[in-house]
Amino acid sequence: MQASDTILICGTNSQQVQQLTTIFEFIGESVICIDGLVELAKKLESTRSEIYRTVILDSSVSDNGNEISGQFPLQPFLIIAPNDKVELTTNLIGCILVPFKYAQLTQELHNCQDFINKRPSLSPIAGTSSMLFRSLVGRSERIQDVRILIEQVASTDANVLILGESGTGKEVVARNVHYYSKRKKGPFIPVNCGAIPPELLESELFGHEKGAFTGAFSARKGRFELAEGGTLFLDEIGDMPQPMQVKLLRVLQERTFERVGGNKTIACDVRIIAATHQHLETMIKDGGFREDLYYRLNVFPIEMPALRDRRNDVPLLLQELVSRMESAYSTSIRFTQRCIESLMLNTWAGNVRELSNLVERLVILYPNKLIDVNDLPHKYRHLEIPEYQPDYPEEMQEQDAFAAIFSGEDEIEIPERSMMRELPAEGVNLKEILSELETDLIRQAIEQQDGVVSRAAEVLGMRRTTLVEKMRKYGMSKDA
Repeated sequence: MQASDTILICGTNSQQVQQLTTIFEFIGESVICIDGLVELAKKLESTRSEIYRTVILDSSVSDNGNEISGQFPLQPFLIIAPNDKVELTTNLIGCILVPFKYAQLTQELHNCQDFINKRPSLSPIAGTSSMLFRSLVGRSERIQDVRILIEQVASTDANVLILGESGTGKEVVARNVHYYSKRKKGPFIPVNCGAIPPELLESELFGHEKGAFTGAFSARKGRFELAEGGTLFLDEIGDMPQPMQVKLLRVLQERTFERVGGNKTIACDVRIIAATHQHLETMIKDGGFREDLYYRLNVFPIEMPALRDRRNDVPLLLQELVSRMESAYSTSIRFTQRCIESLMLNTWAGNVRELSNLVERLVILYPNKLIDVNDLPHKYRHLEIPEYQPDYPEEMQEQDAFAAIFSGEDEIEIPERSMMRELPAEGVNLKEILSELETDLIRQAIEQQDGVVSRAAEVLGMRRTTLVEKMRKYGMSKDA
C-alpha cells in the first residue's frame, strides 16, 4: 500500500470545488477534481493500492459521505458541511466549514496525514521488512512513533541521538537504524563509553601505532576504522570524559583522525549514532558535557519510552521474550490473564531489561508451567489473589501430619500432659489427643512469634493459609 500526496476533490458544486482547488494549488498541493460519486468510486477502485492524502466531498454529495467512505476504509475522507454537527466515522476524519479558512484546512489535512501514518496496516516499515523491527516489540502509539522516526532517518547519514532510561532498548533502535540504512552491508560497531577506562578510550576509538605506549607491541585499528562504511554506536555518550569529547568533536567536524602515537591523517566514512540515559542539557549547564558536541550529535533525536509509559505492550513483550527463552532453554511458560494484568501494573524501573530478566527467572523456576500472580516474586504481585488451597479429605491430612511427626528430621517436642507411658486398657480417643496437641502447639507458636501468623506458620513448618485454616477449624484467634 503506497501513500500519495494527491488530494481528490469530488462534487458537482463547481464554485466550492474551484475555491478549494485554488487554495490547495496556491500552497503547493497536488489536486485532482472528480465529477460525482460514481466516477470517484471508479477512481478509488482502480487505485486501491494507493492511498490519497485525502478525498474531499463537496456539499452536493456529502450526504452520501458515510456510504462512499465505508467502501474504502483505509482512505481518509473530509466533507464540506454547513456546520460541524456531522456524524464522523473511523475514516470520515472531519468537516470543512464554509467559508474556507486556511487554519482549518491545514489542520484537517494534518489529521488525515496522521490517519495514514499511524494505521498499523499501512505503516510502510511494517510491510517492507518483517525482520527490521522484530526486536522492537509493541503496538502502543509511543513505540509506533519510534518506528516512524527510524524509517525517516535511516535512509540519511544524519547523526542520531537516542535518549531514554536504562533498559528501554536504545541499542535495539540503533541496530534498526543501521539495518534499514544504505550502510546495512557495512559493520555495526558498538562502544560503551562508560565501560572503558578514560586512559584507554582514545586508543579504543582511534587505534594506536606500535610503541605508542607501554604494552603497544603492534599497531591496532580503533573502532572508527573497524566501522568504516558502516555505523559506530557510541553508547552512554554522557560518560565520555571531556578531553575525549574534544577529540570526538574534531572527528565529527573534519571526518579525519590520527591513531595514538601516529601522525598519519586517516579519513573516515562512518555514521555516528549516540545514546545516553542522562539529561545532556543539564550536564551542559553543570559543565559535564560540551554544548558544541551535543548539537553535533543531536541532529535527529529519538526518545525511547519507558516501559511504564507503554504498559499495554507488556503482553506482546512477554510473548516475544518467552519465544526467545524457549529457544535458549528448550522449555516454555505461559501466563494467566490476571498474572499479565499484575505485570502491567508494575512500574518497571529496569524497563524491558528487567522484564526480560524476570521471564528468564520464571522459565528456570517453572519450566512448562502456567504462571499465576502468586508464582511471581512479591514485588510484582499487584493484585490481591487468595492462594488456592486444595480441600483434601481429613484422613489424608492426618496421614501427612503423622508423616511429618514420625519421619521428619526435626523432632517435635510434645507437651508433658500429652505423653503416655503405655496405652490404657480402656483405650483413648486419638483424634482428641491429636487435636489437643495440635492446638497447644499452634498456641505456643503464635505466642512465641508475638501474634504474627506468618512467622508462626514458618516455625510450625506449614504454609500460612494452612495455619489460618486450622485456627479457623479450632476456633482460635491470634490473640487467644
